[in-house]
Order: sequence, then structure tokens, then C-alpha cells
Amino acid sequence: MGSLGTSDSTANSKSNANGHASELEDSPSTTVLRKLLTEKISGGMSRSESAKRKIKNKEKMKPKIVTGDGGYILEDVPHFSDYIPDLHSHPNPLQDNPAYSVVKQYFVDVDDTVAQKIVVQKNSKRGTHFRRAGPRQKVYFESDEVKACIVTCGGLCPGLNTVVRELVCALYSIYGVTKILGIKGGYKGFYSCNTIELTPKLVNDIHKRGGTILGTSRGGHDTVKIVDAIQDRGINQVYIIGGDGTQKGASIIYEEIQRRGLKVAVVGIPKTIDNDIEVIDKSFGFDTAVEEAQKAIYAAHVEAESHENGIGFVKLMGRNSGFLAMYATLASRDVDCCLIPESPFYLEGEGGLLEFIEKRLKENGHMVIVAAEGAGQDLIADSLRNTDHDASGNKLLLDVGLWLSQKIKEHFSGKKRMRVNLKYIDPTYMIRAVPSNASDNIYSTLLAQSAVHGAMAGYTGFTVGSINGRHAYIPYHRITEKQKKVVITDRMWARLLSSTNQPSFLSHEFIKGEETDLEEYYHLDDEYTLCNGSLTDAIKNM
Repeated sequence: MGSLGTSDSTANSKSNANGHASELEDSPSTTVLRKLLTEKISGGMSRSESAKRKIKNKEKMKPKIVTGDGGYILEDVPHFSDYIPDLHSHPNPLQDNPAYSVVKQYFVDVDDTVAQKIVVQKNSKRGTHFRRAGPRQKVYFESDEVKACIVTCGGLCPGLNTVVRELVCALYSIYGVTKILGIKGGYKGFYSCNTIELTPKLVNDIHKRGGTILGTSRGGHDTVKIVDAIQDRGINQVYIIGGDGTQKGASIIYEEIQRRGLKVAVVGIPKTIDNDIEVIDKSFGFDTAVEEAQKAIYAAHVEAESHENGIGFVKLMGRNSGFLAMYATLASRDVDCCLIPESPFYLEGEGGLLEFIEKRLKENGHMVIVAAEGAGQDLIADSLRNTDHDASGNKLLLDVGLWLSQKIKEHFSGKKRMRVNLKYIDPTYMIRAVPSNASDNIYSTLLAQSAVHGAMAGYTGFTVGSINGRHAYIPYHRITEKQKKVVITDRMWARLLSSTNQPSFLSHEFIKGEETDLEEYYHLDDEYTLCNGSLTDAIKNM
């Protein structure tokens, strides 16, 4: 690793983001694109700045950055030793576990890190790394000292029960922890005294069921009440399973715990069916969701194929990111058009969606459309207004499936020789309510065990995830500062266009604009995070 020094820096500068987006030239088909790109960049920055203002102790919010030779940057996670004096360690009980007697190397080396970017050029700097997950030789809790709790928040996702099960089993079987509480009903369960005792026997078969045995809810986050409840109950390990909003809440809980000087590990396990969590390879439950979406797409294809000018329309989850729609489309190979939030489209005129639908129906006699729920929201907003929000503060989206289905029917109603037969399928809640498949069960197990290893080793204020196939501990700010998006100038989106044979619906001016390439925004954190300098500096150094 070489000689390492420590330096702290904070995220800054959103002005350049707006300026950069404004370089798009105005034209009928790029006006909406410029608006969306500006909102994506400036919106992410404003959320980051807003989150910082809520933190009382700004000094403690600074990222823990370790630098070294050859451009090495380690974005480290907090440790009890950062703020608790005279901290005592103990030998890891894993070394006496007979199940691990065949393992040549029990423990992760203290200097092991995981690189965020593994495809580099010969002159590339070593870039950003994260601390590798896994068991350490020393732990900072004795087994009978630990009182852990587990909570699930937000919407449902395949694999929630598996994560809960494996957290319990890892604490009990690997570290001998017997005091484990389940917080029922999300964040509000902390201060409503709604808990159950979790044991390996109780959770033994829950991975075979969808949903979460702990229940869940949106909102209900009251930092002071939650931390008061944690302190009053003597809880010293908190495992929080949820999406980016939940992880932002976990970060604030950690800050309050640190402010009080409590020896309480706060660990996040990111969950989202949209797969829009930054930095990590994927979220648990995503593979299952893609697999389940195939059933809806297959049904839509059968319906479309069985009728003259048949159109099968499937709406999938994807509020701001279209990963589920994209991967489901690529997996099925039955889709003629995929619409996602990152790739704006227009209905009328040359090169528009309606023209493409008409052309495809004339060629094949039927077609299948898959749309993420966040696609086309700018078009709907021109005719409908919606200012409602859910309990988590997310703006409630208008139903693009129903709206677009109606627009398609209206378009073809005036064409007597080309009446369409459209079947609309919305499998949203069916997809997220199923048990996780084999792949997600294994992935959820590794996430849970990595989380427990980190907490026992004294790390706190982090989330766990896979980066380039290796599990790592990631600071909260790195997964909450912005959402991961589909890069529509990347090869994966090109593969989809090749599979569906649909046009990109993007203007020529937008595609050729060198300075407005979306990849410059979406790939900013490949080597340089926004906390290490301005947006302009990050782009210059890419």
C-alpha cells in the first residue's frame, strides 16, 4: 500500500454542473433533453447539500480519506477508535469455529482494499479504493456484550427475509450472539416499542417467503426518538435494510450516535428493486425482479402475437433509473421497444414513438413495449399536474403505462385500416413480493455476513456491497449523494437498441455534442468523487 497519509475533504460546487448542461444547443428535440440533464445534475447536488445542512456537527461529516503512493485513495469508513478512547479489542471467536478449520486464511488483512475501477490505462492513477469486507483478527465486542437489532424500511424487495435470516444466523452461529431484536414496522418501530426476539429457529424458513417478517413502512424517521430508544434498550449493533432514503436516515442516526459518543455500530444493507444504488455492482433482489419480469413480458408477447396489430405493453418499476426495464428487455428478446427515464422520447412527428410503433406493426403485425415507471414523465407533465408525495418524500409518479396506452389508442383510432388491439400489463407488485431466487439468496447471505463482520470489527457508519465482485465497506455519503443511472451512451444501452431494433429517439445534435455527453456526468465517480474537488476538476482529470 505504501506510506499512507490522512486527509479530509467535503463535497462542493454544483454551479459548474448547471453551466455544463447549458451548453446543449436549443432545438425542438433537445429542449427537453437539456432540461432533464440539468435537473439530474443540479438535483443530485442540491440533495447532497441539503443533507449536510441537517447535520449538527459538520466536522464529523467530512469523508475519511486516506491517500498514498501512486495516486492511491482509500475512502475509509468510521471506526469506534475514531471517537472512543481506551477501546479494548478481543480475539475473533471465528478462529475457534470448527466450520472454518479448513480455511487457509481466516481473516482479511487490515490493508486489503477493493478498487472501484478495474479497467485502467497504463498511465492511470490507482484511483479510489474501499475497505475490503470480511472478518478481522480483532473484534471490539464480546459475544455476551452484543445486543443487536434489525429493521427493514421502505418498499418490498425479493431477499428481505433472506438478509434478516442470515444476519441472525451470522450473529448467532459465527459470533455466539444470542440477544437479537427485530424492529417491526420500519423506523417508527424503534420508538413505538414494537419488537420481537429473533432466533435461528424463528427465522429458519423465512427465506422461502416474500416480503419481510418484520414489516416495513415509509417515513417515520425521528432521529432523536430513534437514538433515545437505541440507548435506553442497550442496543449496540443496528442493522438497517433499505433503499437510498433509508440509508440517508441511517447516516443521520450514526451521526447522532457519534455525537453522543456511544459504542453503537450502525450498518446499512442497501435494498432497491430499481438497482439504482451508486458504487455497488447490484442490489439484492434485482436478479429475481428481472427473472419475474420475464413472465409479464412473455404474457404480453403472447397477447400481441395472437391479435391483428396486437400491442403488448408492460410497465416495470424504475422511478429514476431504467435498469430493471433494460435488463428484462435484454433477457426476454421479445421486446420491440424499451422506454426508460434516462432516454427521453417524443410522441409525434418524424422519428417519434408513434411513428415507430406504426412502422413496426406494418412490418410484423404485432409488437411488445416495455416502459419503466419513470419514463416519459416530462411528457405527461405537459398535460397533467401532480404535486403529491409519498411518506418518504418521493414525488408520486403519474402512470406512464395508462397515459401512453391511451395516446397510442387515440393515434390509431383515426386510422380505419389499422385498428390496434392493446393489452396493458402492470406486474409491479407481483415482481417485488416474491421470494428471492437462488442467485439473490447467495448474494444476500454474503451481504449479511459481511455486515456482521464489519460491526464486530468496530466499523460503523457504513453500508456493505459488492464492487467488481468483491464485497466492501462503503461510506454512507458515497451511496446517497446521487442515484445510479443507465448510461445511454454506453455499450449496454447500445446492446439493447441492437436487440429491439428501436431508434434511440435522441436528436443528432444531442448525440454528437462532445461537451454534453451524459457519460461525463454518470461516470464522474469512476476515479474522482465530488468530495475531492469541483465538478470541473473531476471532468478534467477523467
